[in-house]
Parts: sequence; structure tokens; C-alpha cells
Amino acid sequence: MLSLFKTKKLTREIVSVLTMAGVLVAGAAYSVDSFAADEPRAPPPTRSSDVLTERVFKQISEIQELMSPEDENDQPDYARAKVQLDELNERYDRLNDFEKSTLLNFYTNYYLSTDQIDLALQTFERILTIEELREESRLRALMALGQLYMGEDRFTDAIDAFNRWRELSIEENENVYLGLANSHYNLAQYNEAIPYLISHMDMVQADPSKTLAKNIYGLLNLMYIELEDYVNAERVTKQMVTLFDEPSDWRNLSAIYGYLDNDKKRIETLSISFAKGYMENESEFLNLAQSLAGADAPYQGAKVLEAGFQKGAVEENEDNLARLVQMYMLAAEYEKAVEPAIKAAEMAETGEAYDQLGYVYYMLHDYRASADAAIKALERGGLDNPGDTQLFLARALVELDDFDAAEAAARKAQDLGENSARSFLTYIERSKQRFDVLKQRKEDAIEFYRS
Repeated sequence: MLSLFKTKKLTREIVSVLTMAGVLVAGAAYSVDSFAADEPRAPPPTRSSDVLTERVFKQISEIQELMSPEDENDQPDYARAKVQLDELNERYDRLNDFEKSTLLNFYTNYYLSTDQIDLALQTFERILTIEELREESRLRALMALGQLYMGEDRFTDAIDAFNRWRELSIEENENVYLGLANSHYNLAQYNEAIPYLISHMDMVQADPSKTLAKNIYGLLNLMYIELEDYVNAERVTKQMVTLFDEPSDWRNLSAIYGYLDNDKKRIETLSISFAKGYMENESEFLNLAQSLAGADAPYQGAKVLEAGFQKGAVEENEDNLARLVQMYMLAAEYEKAVEPAIKAAEMAETGEAYDQLGYVYYMLHDYRASADAAIKALERGGLDNPGDTQLFLARALVELDDFDAAEAAARKAQDLGENSARSFLTYIERSKQRFDVLKQRKEDAIEFYRS
């Protein structure tokens, strides 16, 4: 599962977002309330006071300095800060609600800074139990809980925290929408996640100072594909192509057209990707080349495959060379097929490539070369249909007027079960008869003119 949030990253972000409580209260009013050591402290007049007593303010300030020194060269002293936090916590029940939330916020900063995420989560939940907690503090705690739960892969708890945030807040928040979308996504609840992600996108796009990240489009697109909603996946991917114009987007768009059984659009998209120089691996070049050949554009397919060879993306092996030869043959470009056919034959372990080379030569009316290639194909062996090759050899030999050898090859083809061999034997016999007649007439004509 994809997670847009990672714990360590969250820790740093939350520490910066949840500004240390000492900073929040540094300019706040505080009351002078006696904390005399020699007499019991009277309960404060109210537990909901939004002020810090002088003594608490002083301790908080010292803790803040230990955890976030003013001098950049000084390292935080978390050990001493924790001791002072614990000392203040011993009087927790005697603190007013604002002092409690301030203390607990510092605890969360400490736990986050020292990667004690479980304790940080417990402390945020403890903050929410404060009766007269200020609304912004409650919202901040719920936001932090949601993000931290995601970082810990506790997505159900994250959803609960974000929904509690929404119930309390008058306004919506783009990050809450994103957190809900991501959490539902990681639970494979795509139908629930998509509306939240779209709301997040709408809020970001409504703010001219913000830019929607590419991975957000990618996440939405991925969920549509998971749901096999290829119509919406096409729409989103076309947006990505327009906005980002990256090779992966064009590949995805082509794949989506494949799912939609729109082969015309699929090939057009692959062709655009090729023209832009975005193709990088063998499968992409082969996909487009074979698609073009299958769409009655074999010559264009051959040029794509050759470009793949030149770029080094497509391996020049027997199979790929054979594909190139087939495309040139389909395009009736037999002269262009010769060179790759020879290369394929030279590296082949079986006779199939020589068989193909023989056909190319035959179509170029080079019957001697065609017959030689067929003979090499038979000698090397490993043919799928040796009978067919024997019959093809017979055809080439007939063109060379070598009827006896042609007849021998045709009979071998017949023995190998080639059904059309019998009729071709008849053709050889008639061809030989015509040849003999013509030869005799030629000799008679020569003798006539001599006499």
C-alpha cells in the first residue's frame, strides 16, 4: 500500500506545526500565585484560566530553552528537559487547564523529538481529556493524532481523529481531507477515499498561492484503476499528460486505452510518446512496432523497431531481428529485409532464420540465394515444419530449371506429410515438359538459321 506520510517525516513536521507551548505563552499574561514551599498551596480560583502562574511560566521557559536553544550551535538537552517536565507533572492536579495543556504540549514535543511515537500519541489523547481545553489546542491535537496514526499505519484510528477534527471545526481543511483520503486508500476503501481526495484537490486549486502535487493526481488515478473505472482514469491521466507531460503519464494513458479497448487511441498515444523521445525500454518499442504492424502500418512499425536498435533499448537478437524482417516483408520492402534477415540467420541456433532469409531472396527473384538459404535451414534443423521448407526449396529449384533436384525436394516434402507436395510434383513435371519443349524449339531454331 502507498503511504503519503512517514513517521520520521511527520515527527519533524508536527514539531514545527505544533509550536512549542513556551513560544505560545511567552507573551501571555501570567498570574502571581504563591507556590510557597513552607505552606500548602491553595487551589487556584479557576481551572480554566488562560494564564500561567509565574512559577509555571518560569519552568516552562527553562524547558523550552533546554529543548530549543537560542544559539544554533547548542544541542538540545532533552534529558534535563525531561527531568523538569516530570517535576512539573508531579503537580499536574494543581495546574489550571491552560497550564495542563501547555505542559502536555511540551511532553509531546519531547516524545516526538526523541522518536517515542507511542508516548506522543498517548499524550495527545490525554490533552483531549482536559475539560476546558481551548478549541485551537483541541484541533491541533486531533490533527497531530491523525497524522501520527497514519505514520504508524493505524489508519482506522487516523480516520477517527480526522473525523473528530471535522466535527469540531467550523471550517474544512485540505490536509484533513488528504489524511482521510490516504487512510481510506491504505484500507483499500477506494470509494470512500476518492471524494475526500477530490475535496482536497478542489481546496488546493482554489488557492492561487498553492500548487497541486503530481502524486495527488497519481493517487486519484491509481484508485480509479483499482476500481476498474477506466473512464475516470482516462480523464485524470489526460490531465496529468497536459500538466506534467512525463513519459510515465503517456505510458499510463496508452495502457488505459488498452483497458477501454480503444486500440486506435492506444496506438496514437504510443506514437506520440515515440515522437517525443519518451520511449526507453524494449517492451515499449516492441509494443508500438507490433501494434503498428497489426494496424496495417508495418513499415512504420519497422522504423520504430530500428529506432529501438539504434538507441540500444532493443536487443539485436534473433527474435527481434526476425520481427523486423517480418514487418519489412509485410510492407513489401524486401530489400530492406535482407540485412536483418542475414544477421538473424548468422546468430540463430536453428534453421528458422535461414528459412525466412530464403523467402526474402525468393521475393527478390534471387532464386539461387533462396535455394542455398533453404538448404542451410534444412541442414541446421530445428524447423517447425521441415516439409514446408523442402517444398519451398523445390519451388526455388524449379525457378532455376533444376527439375530433378526440385522433384527430389518435393518428394521429401511429401514424405514429411506436406499435403500440397503431390500437386507440386505434377507442376514440376509439367514445367519440365514445357522447358524441354522450349529447349527443343530453341535448338531447332538455331539449327534452322545455321543451315
